[in-house]
Amino acid sequence: MADLTPTLFQAKPEQSWVRLRTLIVLRWVAILGQIVALSVAQNFFHLDLDLGLCAFVVGLSVVANLISLVVYPENTRLNEWHATGMLLFDTAQLAMLLFLTGGLHNPFAMLIVVPVTVAATALSLRATLLIGATTIILATLIALYHVPLRNQMGLIQRMPEIFVFGHWAAVVIAVFFVGLYTRRISSEMQSMSQALLATQMALAREQKLTDLGGVVAAAAHELGTPLATIKLVSSELSDELEGNEVLYEDARLIGEQADRCKVILQSMGRAGKDDLLLRQAPLSAVIDEAAEPHSGRGKEIVIETGGGMIDPHDQPTVLRLPELVHGLRNLIQNAVDFAATTVWVETSWSDSTITLRVIDDGRGYSPNVIGRIGDPFMRRRRSSQDQDQRPEYEGMGLGLFIAKTLLERTGAELSFANGAEPYTGRTRPGQKSGAIAEIVWARGPDGIEADEKTPVLGENAPFAV
Repeated sequence: MADLTPTLFQAKPEQSWVRLRTLIVLRWVAILGQIVALSVAQNFFHLDLDLGLCAFVVGLSVVANLISLVVYPENTRLNEWHATGMLLFDTAQLAMLLFLTGGLHNPFAMLIVVPVTVAATALSLRATLLIGATTIILATLIALYHVPLRNQMGLIQRMPEIFVFGHWAAVVIAVFFVGLYTRRISSEMQSMSQALLATQMALAREQKLTDLGGVVAAAAHELGTPLATIKLVSSELSDELEGNEVLYEDARLIGEQADRCKVILQSMGRAGKDDLLLRQAPLSAVIDEAAEPHSGRGKEIVIETGGGMIDPHDQPTVLRLPELVHGLRNLIQNAVDFAATTVWVETSWSDSTITLRVIDDGRGYSPNVIGRIGDPFMRRRRSSQDQDQRPEYEGMGLGLFIAKTLLERTGAELSFANGAEPYTGRTRPGQKSGAIAEIVWARGPDGIEADEKTPVLGENAPFAV
């Protein structure tokens, strides 16, 4: 899979998803708030404000909104730099209004961090840093240079210098803290959204393969009679055209190609009939199916049923869910990728649980990631060691996340550990000392176990003629 991870200085994938209408609505709200604040300050607190200049600054935002509504279609979505320009304009407009109304002595000065929060949510780190740096510079300037707030008697309304400094420090800290916090949450939500999308795509692919098998089986059944007819007619033509060498070869070729089509459909339909009819299977058969794509990759896969303490013939019958097969396949793939020589898949069960463990003899899970296994890591690039070890996989750090998400949908509880403690990072070929992934299902109708209501074979419904 291609790497979808945004780098530190690249725009997020949502960069073209910022709706112009959303920013326009937010700006109208800000304009309304500014007009109300100026009116209250003038009429209720009797402050002497230069309403002409203040109205001019507020009018700039009104004109900008009107131009945006006229020039751009209503459904316009802004790219990163257009959205950055609008947020920089809003920051500068608010700074100008604060300059005319007391600078940081104005209690509404903290609102100057709002554009930074919006940028941290929707834009790249580069754009967020630009808007944050601009905010800090403007906050510093209006702290030093501003029109004093005066009442109608001419008295200056100002805070002590220590409070002004504290207000400035609060703005700077808010730019860093709120911006970082908002961006962190937004990035995690984006990563989880992308990872869940990849999980849904993997599950949809597995389901399509299952459905495709049924289609192939139906096609093999339906085409069997026409091919038999073609074969019969070609044989009769061959007998009648023995004296005509050219036509005889053509008739014989038709028969050979009909035989070839029959063989192809039989080979394709074999797997299709399995997928169509076999709705449930013994646990070991499902594990074999999940492990089969990785059996020829140079690592031995050992499947141990019952753990030597239980009769393998008494194993539970489970539903062949696409989530189950694909989730187990991802776990086994991960183990094969990092194993030195061998991967073990152990199964055991009791009256209350079904347990499956995937173990390898590789390096194991690093201590700095074992607590985060199951999260979408979304790696930006792979190390040369990973490329040597997993040359056929591009990788997004999503394999274990997809496996965990799909298996949890079947009611499983997953846990991860290392076979050898303390962690050494060294392989021990032939020993169960590497990574361990344990999956536990509760037995019963709510888990993966089949019940008597689920037929082992699908109904052999007649084909419509």
